[in-house]
Amino acid sequence: MLSYTMDVEDRSRWIIATPSAAEASQPFFCSEVGDFYARSQFSTARSDKMSYIVFYTLGGAGFVQQGGQTVTLTKGQALLMDCRMPQSYGTAPERNHWYHLWAHVDGSGVAQVAKRLGLPRLSPIELPLSRVQPHFSTLLDHLGYETVEVRARTGVAVHAIMAELLIAHAQPISDTGEDPVAIACAHIDAHLADRVTLEDLARIASVSPSHLIRLFKRQMDTTPHDYLLRRRITRAKALLAETTLTSAAIAAQVGFNSESNFSYRFSKMVGQSPRAYRHSTPELVLEG
Repeated sequence: MLSYTMDVEDRSRWIIATPSAAEASQPFFCSEVGDFYARSQFSTARSDKMSYIVFYTLGGAGFVQQGGQTVTLTKGQALLMDCRMPQSYGTAPERNHWYHLWAHVDGSGVAQVAKRLGLPRLSPIELPLSRVQPHFSTLLDHLGYETVEVRARTGVAVHAIMAELLIAHAQPISDTGEDPVAIACAHIDAHLADRVTLEDLARIASVSPSHLIRLFKRQMDTTPHDYLLRRRITRAKALLAETTLTSAAIAAQVGFNSESNFSYRFSKMVGQSPRAYRHSTPELVLEG
C-alpha cells in the first residue's frame, strides 16, 4: 500500500533507477534520490518498501512515524529508517514547508549501519550540511546512468553518507565537555601494566559504568574490557618482536597477573603462542 500527496515546488527533483544484479549485490547502493521542496500538505504513507530511506532536512520541519514512534526532523537533522515496516512521513503539522534531501538506499553495508544506529528506533542525528551535501549531489547528478564509473561513484556516495551518520551518532560528550570514550582509552593506554577496572574508567570519564559500556559499543563496537585486552596484547606483540624480555617479564609489563594467563590470552587472540609469535618475527639484532 502506498499513498501520498505530492505537494512540492516545481524545482523539486525525484530520480529513480533500477540497480543491476551486480549493483544490488554491493554493500552500498541507491535506487531513488530526491530533493523535495515540500509545502504544507506533503505526505507519504506506505506499508513496506524493500529498502532503507535516509532524510536530511534543509529547512522547515518534517515528521516521521513508524512502529508507534513519531519524531520531528528540523533543519540540520538526518534520519535513517527501514522502509520494510509500515511508515508515514510528511511536512510537520503547523509548518508550511519541509525542504529535505532523501534517498532510498540498501545493501549489506547499509544494514550494518542501521544496526549500529539502533534501528528500528527512530533517532534524528544532528549533522552539518557540508558533510552530506556533496554526496547527495553525486547521487542527484549521476543516479540512473548505466556505467561502471557511475555505479562506483554512487556506491561511494551512499557509503559516505552512511559513514557521516555513524560518525555524528558516535560523538557524545561528558559533563566536562570531552568524549568519555577518548578519555577512557587514553587512561587504558597509559596504564597497561596496572589494574584497570570499569569503575575506574567510568569515574575518570565522568559517566556511569553502564553508560560507558554503551558508548564503547556505539563508537568502537567493543567493550572497555575487550579494548583493554587488545591493547595489552598489541603491546605484548611489540615487546616480543623488539626486545629479548622473557614472557614472564612481558606479562608483567602489560598487566597480566601470571605468565600462564598471558600465554592463554595471547594464543587465543593471536592464534599462536608468545614463543611462536616471537620466532615468526624478524630476528632482533642488538648493536654493540
